[in-house]
Parts: sequence; structure tokens; C-alpha cells
Amino acid sequence: MKVMEARFALPKRFILARLHSLTGIVPLGAFLLEHLYSNAVAMHGAAAYNRQVATLQGIPFVAVLEVVLIFIPLLYHAIYGLSLAFLSRHNVGSYGYQHNWRFFLQRLSGIVTLVFVVYHLWAIRVQALVFGTEVNFQAVAQHVSSPWIFSFYVLGVISTAFHFSNGLWAGLITWGFTVGQRAQRRSAIVLMLVFALLSLIGVGSLAAFLA
Repeated sequence: MKVMEARFALPKRFILARLHSLTGIVPLGAFLLEHLYSNAVAMHGAAAYNRQVATLQGIPFVAVLEVVLIFIPLLYHAIYGLSLAFLSRHNVGSYGYQHNWRFFLQRLSGIVTLVFVVYHLWAIRVQALVFGTEVNFQAVAQHVSSPWIFSFYVLGVISTAFHFSNGLWAGLITWGFTVGQRAQRRSAIVLMLVFALLSLIGVGSLAAFLA
């Protein structure tokens, strides 16, 4: 019986790891890109941002879609990610290899990102649903007007951008798209540029609310 359990242990872990990778790319990665785009609309002014928010809120069954496509995948991705973060051994102090540092920073950025996302959802989305407050340019601008909140959001945006970009790099390896070292080095360069671009867009969007 124990032999049979051992045989099924690896496939179960394999499936959970693949599901964790998949939820990080789709739908959470897709939602991140959409969210960054919607916030970037704020660079065109309050009226443009408010129209974008109204368009998103006007999507049929938007609450159901948020639960199914965002909250449930986020819950699984976070729980499995936290188990990796606290149960995995990090050896960057002994072995300064690039993969080890990427592994460590991925776990660290995941924790920071989770705290940021939970706070952001509570402060913007959940309070709007519970207390009936309106989500618009003025409300977001007031929310990030505090230097502490703004700094926390900058950290959160950069952490989220890194976690997604570095996770996508690892995902390309996991799903067999970048097998050799040369392909992995090239994808690392491309995705670090993606990280820089997403960070720039995110921080620029935050600054637009203070303009």
C-alpha cells in the first residue's frame, strides 16, 4: 500500500505545481496586464479613467467573472505559493547561483505581492461592494495621496511586476519552451525588460493620480 502511495505522490505534486504555474500566467497574469492598462488610462486624465472604470463595471456578470477568474485562482496560487515559500530551502547564502537567487526573490516577491493585492482589493474593490463607495479617479487619487500609501503601492507594483515576469521565465522552463541554457538566458533578458516596462507603466499610472 505504501508503495502505491509513493507512486501517486509525484504525479499529484506535479499536477499541483503545473496548476500553480498556469494560474499565475492565465488568468492572473492576463488580469494584471489588463489592470495595468486600465490604470494607465489615468495618464489621459480623470474623465478617461472614469470612462474606463464604467466600461469594466458594465461587463455582464462582472462579479461572477471576478470570483471565478480572479479570486479563486488567486486563492489557490497564493496558498500553494506560500507553502513553497515557507517549506522550501533557500541556499543563496551558500550558493550564489542565478537560479537560486531567482527562486528566493520569486518567493519573497510573492509574499510582498500577496500582502499588496489583499490590501488593494480591500481598500478599493471590497469596500466599494460592502459600503457602496464609488470607484473613480477622485477616490483613487485621495487613497494614494498619503506618502506612506503611495510608497507602499510603488513597492507593491514593482514586486508584482517582478513576480509575474520572473514567474513567466520559470513557466517557460516548466512548460518546456526554453530548455537549453542559451534559450533561458535570452528569455531572462527579454522578461527583465518586460519587468522594467511593467514597473514603469505601473509607477507612472500611480503618479498620474497625483498630478
